[in-house]
Amino acid sequence: MAKNKAKDIEIISRNKKARHDFYIEEVYEAGIKLKGTEIKSIRNHRVNLKDSFALVEQGEVYLHNMHISPYKEGNRYNHEPERKRKLLLHKNEIRKLIGYTTQKGYTLVPLTIYLKKNLCKVELAVAKGKQQHDKRRDLAKKTAKREIEKAFRRQQKGDY
Repeated sequence: MAKNKAKDIEIISRNKKARHDFYIEEVYEAGIKLKGTEIKSIRNHRVNLKDSFALVEQGEVYLHNMHISPYKEGNRYNHEPERKRKLLLHKNEIRKLIGYTTQKGYTLVPLTIYLKKNLCKVELAVAKGKQQHDKRRDLAKKTAKREIEKAFRRQQKGDY
């Protein structure tokens, strides 16, 4: 899909709904502990982050509900599509995440999954949920900005 040659990053999947539903406070890069057929499916872009979230359990961070489709050429050793997967972070980062998640309203949400130098990474965000009126206000701002840009482009072309 999208490949950034300067950093050798290939974006596999984005969680577009996360930025709509949450205020993003901090972002961390984490590795994922995967099985062989899972990484093969990820390289084929067969992954979905839509309803996934992360939890801190016994001093370790796990990603839940991330769907990785079974590998086509996999046999009986194929993986379970929605099993929980361990995220690889430094201890001081995990301590920070524990501090955030103990506060009311904060959650851990994956934003993107990508390949960096052939290693699978997840962009994990500390997020606070938006209320419905906040989502409507953001949508109104976005459409107003789009309309202003459209009018500006028309004016530059001389269509007025």
